Amino acid sequence: MSAALPPSADEQVLTNFGYKPQLARRMSGFGNFALSFSVISVLSGCMTLFYFGLNTGGPAVMIWGWTVVGLMVVFVGLALAEVTSAYPTAGALYFMAGKLRGPRWAHYTGWFNLLGLLGGMAAGPYGCALFIGAWLNLSYGFSPTPVKTFLIFAGLLVLLAVMNLFGVHLVSMLNSISVWWHLGGVAAIVAALVFIPDHHQSAGFVFGEFTNNTGWGNPFYVGLLGLLLAQYTFSGYDASAHLSEETERAQTAAAKGIVHSIVWSWVAGFILLAGLLFAIQDYNGTINSATGVPPAQIFLDALGPSMAKILLLVVIIAQIFCANAGMTSASRMIFAFSRDGALPFARKLRRTSLRTKTPVNAVWLAAIVPLLLAAPALFSTTAYTAITTINVIGITPAYAIPIFLRLRRGKQFKPGTWHLGRWSKPVGWIAVIWVAFVTVLLCLPSVSPITVDTFNYAPVALVVMLALAWAAWHWGLRHDIVPEYGTARERDRMAEEIV
Repeated sequence: MSAALPPSADEQVLTNFGYKPQLARRMSGFGNFALSFSVISVLSGCMTLFYFGLNTGGPAVMIWGWTVVGLMVVFVGLALAEVTSAYPTAGALYFMAGKLRGPRWAHYTGWFNLLGLLGGMAAGPYGCALFIGAWLNLSYGFSPTPVKTFLIFAGLLVLLAVMNLFGVHLVSMLNSISVWWHLGGVAAIVAALVFIPDHHQSAGFVFGEFTNNTGWGNPFYVGLLGLLLAQYTFSGYDASAHLSEETERAQTAAAKGIVHSIVWSWVAGFILLAGLLFAIQDYNGTINSATGVPPAQIFLDALGPSMAKILLLVVIIAQIFCANAGMTSASRMIFAFSRDGALPFARKLRRTSLRTKTPVNAVWLAAIVPLLLAAPALFSTTAYTAITTINVIGITPAYAIPIFLRLRRGKQFKPGTWHLGRWSKPVGWIAVIWVAFVTVLLCLPSVSPITVDTFNYAPVALVVMLALAWAAWHWGLRHDIVPEYGTARERDRMAEEIV
């Protein structure tokens, strides 16, 4: 009988945390970066929120807001990357919180993160379905009714689940393609908008034009609200942490994946927004576009129908890449949370395929829950908007919790191979303060007068998430969050067959 191979450094780190390696470690550092870059997806976030930006501050706030918010998110990413390097597990944010403060912090952080990720899986693919409907309308006269849009959305979720079931190698390959698709797509869109139109807006318009169609009279307040275009886009980069158990040299690669994905998205998004704003031919016509998608109207006005269809298709494919990466991140969070006994039917949800090492049941749950969350869109756009608010209001505070707890630990915190050194404390406090500020901003009303249709449901979503987390804690769904390595329970679990 041959001797067993010694565990790799990555597996040893995981074992030291009390976990048996179950997932296939086949993702490179570039693949890890590509995952978060794809989830952020400037071709998804910037495009779907362009209407919001045009009305809430206009070009000046869109451009300068992107610059300022991007810088602040870099601080958040740096601080989160340092904690990720110390605790590279699929549970990511909640595992970090548990290690730094205990099970109750882990539990609440985990529920915020999980519900945020599932809300994103409702918002992202549904937004993609809207773009597909607009493209079909331009190409074939298709009428995108709510029922038809929902069916497209459902089909997308099935497609994403199937792609994820083939294993992390395919996921990594698709995300690597996604990076070049996004960068090439931004370059192609901006180049077309620069060289083809006969008319462009002035630099004074792009960098100085302020527009307020919110109904609020205070321009400073409106400018603050306009920052949310960028903040909504810069989310999901915790995906690098969630895939750390499938990444080689995870302590360094996952940390770098977070930071690099933010920085490159920051640069690419600035170029994209500038290109779109310079190419606007009719501002009011763009806002009131019959397509329902202002960027599509810019393409139509500046480039003509044929080129508009091509570029819309580029955006749609990028959005599918984004949603695919989001599915991967959400399913790993479900797997990790189930592995620690924090979800109903945990024994089934933590099972992995013997062939692909993929958490099959977790993948399907990451498709089914968003389908249910988006079901109100069949009857009310407002109800759907309220539900998908869960994405940002859930995931944004979850980023700050492990950073804050790491700061409280001070010198007791044992950093990983990637760390900030003496810059850890100032970077961390900037990150925490920014997230606290943005969380308040997310809860403010963005349109006046406030009606049922214009009400900001973010505070309601925040209360609902807290209530769900509280109920789950008191129902006993908290048993092994952050397991104690070597306990009888953990040894029994490690001996459990993988099916």
